[in-house]
Amino acid sequence: MTQRSLTVPGEVRVIPLVGLPELEAGDDLGVHLAAACDRAGGLEEGDVVVVAQKAVSKVEGRIVALEEIEPSARSIELAGDEGDARQMEVILRETAEVVRSRPPLVISETPHGFVCASAGVDASNAKGPGTVILLPLDPDASAARLRGRLAELTGISPGVVVSDSFGRAWRQGTTDVALGVAGIVALRDLRGTTDSRGYELRSTMIAVADEIAGAAELVMGKANGVPAAIVRGVDASGDGRAADIVMPRERDLFR
Repeated sequence: MTQRSLTVPGEVRVIPLVGLPELEAGDDLGVHLAAACDRAGGLEEGDVVVVAQKAVSKVEGRIVALEEIEPSARSIELAGDEGDARQMEVILRETAEVVRSRPPLVISETPHGFVCASAGVDASNAKGPGTVILLPLDPDASAARLRGRLAELTGISPGVVVSDSFGRAWRQGTTDVALGVAGIVALRDLRGTTDSRGYELRSTMIAVADEIAGAAELVMGKANGVPAAIVRGVDASGDGRAADIVMPRERDLFR
């Protein structure tokens, strides 16, 4: 869902949430996040809690042991000499369409509509050697459940963003983006508004949820052991979904 507004931002704070344990399937992530928020001084109205996708996937049991995977001829081909055909098989099972490939690299469209490396299948920060972590089945639903649980435990209904690191077709390096969203605007539509000089904006839409995810990553990071953060000071309340940010196929100039 989009929102039309043009406001001048004030101070934005990003607060790391530390002390979360190693998570297991079935764990109550909301309880751990609520405790971490309490250690950080508590939640405030308007806060957005950003949590790494891997934390969500772990508690949802989205983990695969590669020893249980039998690679297909296609996965062996795409893995090439440098890749693991078993992991490639998992990638293909999580793929709606292979967009580009250069063994062992595969750019996939997932069933969610995300276009990303390896369909989001990743061995980093997994459950040890020989395991990989998959994306949540429904990241927006995951964010909504966490928001409800945090409201139940803390009395505050924060926005929630489930984030992950994505590359981009037109720039080097990765940045965190929103895979799941609850309680905030995901995409702010400024079309029809005017800038400070009176110029009418005709195509400007701001990926607010992605900006929040990227800000949180500055204190989280892939190697810091900090899987969540509070982003405070962003006026972004609403009922958006991360699905709002997915590029419609007919507007995708890279395919």
